[in-house]
Amino acid sequence: MGRPKPLVELRGLPLICYPLGAIEGAGLEPLVVAKPDSELPHLTCRVAREPEQNSHPLVGIVAALRSAARPVVVIACDMPFVPPAMLSWLAGLDERLAVCEVEGRLHPLLGLYDPLFVHDLEAALARGESATDAARALDARVIGARELRRFGDPARICFNVNTREDLEEARTLLAKP
Repeated sequence: MGRPKPLVELRGLPLICYPLGAIEGAGLEPLVVAKPDSELPHLTCRVAREPEQNSHPLVGIVAALRSAARPVVVIACDMPFVPPAMLSWLAGLDERLAVCEVEGRLHPLLGLYDPLFVHDLEAALARGESATDAARALDARVIGARELRRFGDPARICFNVNTREDLEEARTLLAKP
């Protein structure tokens, strides 16, 4: 993408501003967990740095859980279309672990994680498991498209920006209501 993902510009804002805006719109306290060397734009919320470890999504989730005394709503910095109402709903779930799934693909970076799972996630990380495999092994509640539809198009909600083509598609999607 040519620059760190949180800094990638989408319609005049750094990409990370979209999920942060949704978190704030949901009335949740934002916490950005970033790799030790990740460049970030100026942020007014709390920032925690991951420990020096391999690059793996579970490292960030574990770091967030270690800094929390209650369940954490997780959203990746490259998910610009998650609505605040959905994050509020996630935060209010009774489950201890819940992740979204759209079109057969689990999205472990959009979900709810209880700090009770921190040791299980660390063990999964030590075994080299993917975040998806860890969520499945821990019997996470899967929030499917039918439930997500109440908040909008599930594919749009779970859309993430990984390539220049994704960024162009995100620009197109932002132009649509």
